[in-house]
Formats: sequence, C-alpha cells, structure tokens
Amino acid sequence: MARIVSLLPSATEIVCALGAGNDLVGRSHECDFPAEIQHLPVLTSPRFVPASSSGEIDRQVRELALEARAEDALGVYEIEMDLLQQLGPTHIVTQTQCEVCAVSLRDVERAVEQLTGFSTKLIPLAPNSLADIWDDIQRTAEALGLGERGRSLIHVLQDRIDSVPGTANAPRVAVVEWADPLMTAGHWTMELIERAGGVPVIGAPKGPSLHFAMSDLAEADPDFIIIAPCGFDLDRTREDARLLNAREDWRALRAVREGRVALIDGNQYVNRPGPRVVETLEIIAEIINPDLKEHQHEGLGWERVPS
Repeated sequence: MARIVSLLPSATEIVCALGAGNDLVGRSHECDFPAEIQHLPVLTSPRFVPASSSGEIDRQVRELALEARAEDALGVYEIEMDLLQQLGPTHIVTQTQCEVCAVSLRDVERAVEQLTGFSTKLIPLAPNSLADIWDDIQRTAEALGLGERGRSLIHVLQDRIDSVPGTANAPRVAVVEWADPLMTAGHWTMELIERAGGVPVIGAPKGPSLHFAMSDLAEADPDFIIIAPCGFDLDRTREDARLLNAREDWRALRAVREGRVALIDGNQYVNRPGPRVVETLEIIAEIINPDLKEHQHEGLGWERVPS
C-alpha cells in the first residue's frame, strides 16, 4: 500500500482527484484542500514570517534563497525530518519549478538521503503550461499505479476547459502576482487568459513571472487588471489592493479609473497548477467576459474592486 507525502498544495489535490487521498500520510503547511486532508501531519514550515508585508516577505525570501545558494544551506522552508522518518513514505510528491513557492527539490532530495529502513520514490512536478499540468497529473498517476485514472481525469478536465466560453472582445488583461515589488503572472495563467478570449499583457504564455514597473503597466494599458498575489487569500489580497491604490500612478491607470480591477484568491486558484486550474479559467472568464451571466465563483473565489 502506498504511503504518500505531498509537499505541494496542487500535488495534494492531484492525488485526491486520482482517488488516492486515503493513501496520504503527510502534507506541507500550505496544503489545505480538500478539507479532509487537513488532519494530516504537517511536515514543512516557512523560514520567513508569512504575516509580514509583501515587501518584507520579498526581502526575507531573497535573503534566504541567496544564503542557500552561497552556503549550500537549507532553503526557504524547513522539513520536519523526524516526522518524515516516522511516516515512512513510499512516495513524496514535490516540485522543481520554484524554490520560493514550496520546498525545493534539492532540499527534498537531501531529506530522502537521510531516511532509513525503507525506500522512497520522488515524484517531481514541473508545471509551466497547461500541457505540463496534464503531464504532471499523468506522471503522478503512473507513479502510483493509477495510469488509467490519470488519463480519465485529464480527459474530464480538458472537456471542462473546452466548455468555458471565451469572449469575442479580446480585452487586454494584466495579472499582478505580487505587489511589492511588482510582478506579473506567467506560465499557465497567460494561457488561461487566452482561452477566456483575453490578450495577456506584461507576461508571456509558459514564461516565468516577471518584475515590471508601473510605467510598463501604463504603457500596456490593459482593459482589465487582476490582482492575485501568490499564496494570498482574498483578505491578504485586499491589503495589497489598498497598498496599490495608495499609489497615484496606480489610480491613474485606465482600468482602475473605469472600475475594471478584480481580486482573485491566488492561493486557492491562480497559483495552484492542479485540477482546479479549470475553476481558475472559469473565474477569469467571469471577470472579462461581459456575455457570461452566471457567476458561480464571484464572492467566493474572486471579487471586483469598487471604482
């Protein structure tokens, strides 16, 4: 029987969507969905202070990442090694994409080298695009001996993606993934904007998140601006929205003046490359498609900023 540890929220959702949730024995501090996994032991903790401002979090994370590279030391997150040994995982699902968003592959590999008395298989996920997300789902399924379930799940998710109507207006859309310093979303988010009928600005499909200046945003002149900071729920996102709104150059943007700014719970949706990427697309469509009358996610996963 598999004993799975997931160190990534989207990986936890993938495992559960494959019907293997009962095989999970441990999770990261960020894994919080579905609700039935919240009783599982927590194996990670941040080495920065999550309650800090966006600017302070950025400073702390940069210092930790620089220290890790310079001194070959632990990265941004701690791993509870004693607990990991006790749990005896047969599989650990982790990621290779971002050492800031979750425990780095290097730190997980080092942790596995210290485990004794059993063998553990690493399942590293590397999502940069929608195609990568489907590949990650299938990779996880195959590693768990659930290949057919993986193919079935991907088919269902792709059908749901295809059923989301796109707007014909081709609005220009910018996504702010971090407020201080300013960063745009990238990767699969840009693809989702395109599938919803929008034109992504300041960012490229499948490309990384990028720093930008407010002057870049003014020059791009988006019709819609979405604020979805990585790892923040709607309450924390509102704080960053107030931070941005205190800036005169932000208030001067056309989308801001015309009331076309929306907040998304980036922690639950935009920044989770797993099964709920479909819900993220539905949310983006609700924001930018004026012909979409039924809004099942508004007020829950996203909200408009009053003009």
